[in-house]
Amino acid sequence: MAKLRILKVGDSTLRKVCRPVDAITPRVLTLLDDMAETMRAVGGAGLAAPQVGVLRRIVVIEVEEGQLIELINPKIIAYSGEQESEEGCLSIPGRWGITRRPMHVTVRALNRKGETFDITGSGMLAKAFCHELDHLDGKLYIDCALRMLDTE
Repeated sequence: MAKLRILKVGDSTLRKVCRPVDAITPRVLTLLDDMAETMRAVGGAGLAAPQVGVLRRIVVIEVEEGQLIELINPKIIAYSGEQESEEGCLSIPGRWGITRRPMHVTVRALNRKGETFDITGSGMLAKAFCHELDHLDGKLYIDCALRMLDTE
């Protein structure tokens, strides 16, 4: 496995729409492993493929240690409720904002075996789903922040 370089705000790759994954190849599996290692190495809760320069619809999330969620071609299929909370991003280091996200989110995706599954998260996991899937469409949390917090 290899630790990948995380792109920072201002890099045009972060604003591009990602393409779907057509087949689960060894390259996709390696990318999932490398993304998880990179996310953990920097203490993140999630990482999307465009953040490491790969324009594919791939996300890894781990809001609870040891409970890695790998999502290939994810789509939000249901959401409800509302939460306002602080949000940050590995691609926007040192900045935080207040966002409004759904309290409960259900995502449909493929796993590393190419099997379709649904997963539902609440609270921080729901926020992570929304945040990381936004990356796949070239959106950053600062685009929907209600306000930015002064971090200095």
